[in-house]
Amino acid sequence: MGKKTFYIESYCHIKKGEVFLNGKNIFKDEYESFPQFIKSVYKNFETDYPKFFKMDNLSKLAFMAADLILKTSEIQPQPEQDIALVFSNKGGSIDTDRRHQESLDSPDGIASPAVFVYTLPNICMGEISIKHRLFSENSFFIFNRFNAPHLYNYAEYLLDAEKAEKVLCGWVDFDGEEFEAFMYLVSDNGDLVHSTDEIKRIYNA
Repeated sequence: MGKKTFYIESYCHIKKGEVFLNGKNIFKDEYESFPQFIKSVYKNFETDYPKFFKMDNLSKLAFMAADLILKTSEIQPQPEQDIALVFSNKGGSIDTDRRHQESLDSPDGIASPAVFVYTLPNICMGEISIKHRLFSENSFFIFNRFNAPHLYNYAEYLLDAEKAEKVLCGWVDFDGEEFEAFMYLVSDNGDLVHSTDEIKRIYNA
């Protein structure tokens, strides 16, 4: 019996003030700052999750990309979703780490609990999991650049081993006003065959 073929069911790219879903530009904003931009994205797509406004910038970016994919994909309502998360970036939680260090360097030297809680990059995965009731595996990797082969191999392993029915993979990076989120959902349904070359193609499109 040959290896099972998996597919890219849906994908989203957020960069340079634009939002793309499955290759189509669905939102564009002339923004002055990231908080302004991501708030506009949140409102434009009628997202309903009050805790969003308490998140750090990395989590907001990851949350919106994942939310756009998951609420437009063919996911049936159920108590738990067997969707694994495999994310990556190059900066970890550097933006929030700086804010945390600034609070430590302030005259009172008191760290803000609201900031400290986001000083791990994988916290964004927790926010997504809570919103969409995801109870499968999740992993966050740090690379110098977008690493399609690693994401491909890890997703294929999880699906072949039946550790998840679907895998949401992505690159979500935030550093100052430089930001990018690229995510795609892998499953046994879709039009695009899941391969390293295809991942690179849609990432660079």
